[in-house]
Amino acid sequence: MFKTVLLRREDGNFDAQLTELDDVMLPDGDVLVGVHYSTLNYKDALAITDRSPVVRTWPMVPGVDGAGVVLESHHPDFVPGDLVVFNGWGVGEVHWGCLAQKARLMGDWLVKLPQGFTPRQAMAVGTAGYTAMLCVLALERHGIRPDGGSVLVTGATGGVGSIAVMLLARLGYQVAALTGKADAGAYLQILGAREVLEREEFAHGGKPLQQERWAAVIDTAGSHTLANACAQVRYGGAVAACGLAQGMDLPATVAPFILRGVALYGIDSVYAPLARRSEAWQRLARDLDIAGLENIVTEIGLGDSLAKAHDILEGRHRGRFVVDVNR
Repeated sequence: MFKTVLLRREDGNFDAQLTELDDVMLPDGDVLVGVHYSTLNYKDALAITDRSPVVRTWPMVPGVDGAGVVLESHHPDFVPGDLVVFNGWGVGEVHWGCLAQKARLMGDWLVKLPQGFTPRQAMAVGTAGYTAMLCVLALERHGIRPDGGSVLVTGATGGVGSIAVMLLARLGYQVAALTGKADAGAYLQILGAREVLEREEFAHGGKPLQQERWAAVIDTAGSHTLANACAQVRYGGAVAACGLAQGMDLPATVAPFILRGVALYGIDSVYAPLARRSEAWQRLARDLDIAGLENIVTEIGLGDSLAKAHDILEGRHRGRFVVDVNR
C-alpha cells in the first residue's frame, strides 16, 4: 500500500483526495521508484483544482516532478538503490505522477541524480529550475554573455522565475526582475536581481519596437508581457519563452525579429531529449547555489497539496512548494 493524491472524474463529478492504494494499481512502466519528494507546480495546481483540462486519463495521480530511489528495475540503465530525478513526459496528465509514495515510470524518462544533489534539493529545483536552466542554455547557445547587458526575467517570483534570477546572477549576469507583487523587491534582490520592475508596464499592448533595453529575456508570462519584452530586446538579442502565466496569445509583430534580428526560442521541458535533460541537471548541480534554494522553498506534506494548489493559482505564494510525500 502507498499514500497518494488521487483525482477522479465520474459522471461529470470531480473529486481530489488523499488516499491509499495497493501497488497493483500502479500503471505500466519498467522502473518502480520509491518517491522521497515531489513538488507542487502550476500544472499540478490546475489539475488538483480542476481549473483546466490538464488531466486526459482518469483516475489520475498528479505530480509532474519526483525524486527518490529505484526499488525495482527492468531497464538496463537502472538498478535498485539508484537515486533518480524525474519530470515531464505527460506524467500527471496521461500517466500517474509523483504526488505519491510510489511511482512506476519508464526508465527512458529518468535521469540519475547528479552528485551534490539530495532528492529534496532536486525537488527544490524541480521542473521549474530545470526549465530555467534550459532557458539559460538557450541564451548561451545564442551567444549571450554576462558582459553583454541586462537580462530581463518575467514572472520573477514564480518557481521558474526565481531560479532563473538565481542562476543568472550566479553566472555573473545583470538581472532585471519583473513582478506584480509590490512587496517582492527584497526577496528578488536576495536572489540576485539588480533591478526590480513593476509588471503593469508590460501587461498591456505597446509599440511594435520600443527602446532597446535588454540583451536577452527569460519569459514565463506570454501574451502582452512577451510581446513588450521582445520589442525591447537589443539588436541581435534573444528571448527564451517557457510559460503562459498571462496568456497563451502573443499579440506581437514581426518587427523585432526582422528589424533587430531578435531570436525567439521556445523552451519545452516536457519532451526534451535525454542528452539535453542530463546537461541541464549537471549544470544545475554545478551552477546553482544549493544553499540559496532555501530562500525560495516551502516544504509541505502530501495532504497539504490539496489546499496549497489554490494558493498557487491565486498568486498567494512565491517560490517553490516541495512536497514530502512521506508526511
